[in-house]
Parts: sequence; C-alpha cells; structure tokens
Amino acid sequence: MDNEKIKEILLEIQESQLEFSIVQSGKESKRVNGLYKPETREIILHNKNFKTDTQLIYTAVHEYTHHLINEERIAANGGKQPPYQMRSHTKEFWAKFESLLEIAEKLGYYKISISDSPELESLTKEIREKYIEPNGHLMIEFGRALVRAQSLCEQANIRYEDYLDRVLQLPRNTAKSVQKVSMLPDDDAALGFDNMKLVASVRKADERVKVQEAIKSGKSPSGVVAMMKKKAKEVDPRTKLEKERERLTRTISELTQRLEFVEESLASL
Repeated sequence: MDNEKIKEILLEIQESQLEFSIVQSGKESKRVNGLYKPETREIILHNKNFKTDTQLIYTAVHEYTHHLINEERIAANGGKQPPYQMRSHTKEFWAKFESLLEIAEKLGYYKISISDSPELESLTKEIREKYIEPNGHLMIEFGRALVRAQSLCEQANIRYEDYLDRVLQLPRNTAKSVQKVSMLPDDDAALGFDNMKLVASVRKADERVKVQEAIKSGKSPSGVVAMMKKKAKEVDPRTKLEKERERLTRTISELTQRLEFVEESLASL
C-alpha cells in the first residue's frame, strides 16, 4: 500500500483541514511501529514491522489520531502550534482513536477477527469464563463482606477507616470501589471488575443501563468514559446553574459560620 492510498483512507475515515504527509520508512523498529511529528505534521510508519495491511492501518490510524488532536489544539490556540505536551496518550486520545478504528472497521479498512485463529478464539472464551467473570463474582462478594465489616465496626465502636488502614491494610479508595460494585446484580460479573467500577459510578439507573449496554457492545473502558463525559456536558444550562447556586449557598453558609466564630474569638481576647 503506497503513501497516497494510506492518506486517502485516513481522510475518508475523518477529514482534516490541516495538511499532513505519510512517510513509510522502509525500516523495522523494535521500539515503535510509527510516530507523529507535530512540527512537520508527518506520520512516520515503520512498514517493515507489519505483515498485513490491517496492521499497517491500525498504526496509521493511531498516528492520525495524534494529528487530529494536534489540529484541534492548534485551532484552540489561535492557529498557532501549541507547546509540546509530555503526555500524548491521554484518555481523550484513546477515546478518539477507538472511534476512528470503529469507522475504519465499518469502511472495511480494518478488522480484528479472532475467529481467524481458532486457538485464540478458544483461549479468549477461557479467559472470559475462567478469569474475568469469576473475578467479577469474587469482587461482588468481597464488597458485600466489607459492607458487613463496616456494620460490625460500628456496632463495636471501631473506626472503620482504621480497620481498613491497619487491620486489613486495604487502601480506602479500593474498599470504596469494591463496596460500590457489591451493589450491582450478579449478572454484571461478566463485565469484569474494572468495567463494573465504571457501571457502579453512574448514579442514575437509566444512564447505568446505557453504560452496561456500551460495554457489552464491545466499547472499551476509555470509550465508555468519553461517552459519559459527553453526556455530562449535555446537562441543560438551568440545571447547571441550580447546582452552582446550591454549591455557592452551602459555601457562603460555611464561611458565615466561620466568620462568626473568628469574630467571637477576637472579642474574647
């Protein structure tokens, strides 16, 4: 596949108004399959690393994602190249990359077909059934045990936080996540623990169902997080203002009480 064809495919996946070029190095690299140079807007592909066009397209889309995000940042920076950012593989990047891969699949330029390898297909089934789902069930049971332990700590007048810190030696955030997961139905164990944490973090039942469906449809955790953030931004202006008013009212009340305390303390000196 030549450079022009690769560029044509990338532009079909998503248009870009920022000019870029494709360069196949003709080399093999043990460090990276490709890279993107934001200053020159070059997508470098070490094509000797790839055995198939599908593998090449995967890396090309990966580097093109960097280009598209760079384009967005230039636009946000008034048309100027923004300062170099140390961390390029952000959640924003992975969500964008996944969405472009999905388009590439629909257009027939990329595929991930484990059925082409019966051994891999069998192993995938084993991983899901033997490790991911049982671990999900285990974490649900773990969470329920922690809920019970918290109740017993209260009955025994023991600080649950100290019990976590020094008896179980379990990080509090971990315990909190596991306890949230314990509230999910047993059927959700097949999602896997990390995906269950995502589901449990959603408060509204209808939104929780959408997250579950997205995960079951094959969307990655980063893609699900991006979907949730997009939904959060869609909150109507009135609701946002009402929430801000509540927050400000609460802050003012707390500051007023603190001011009264300070004034009383000063008066008594």
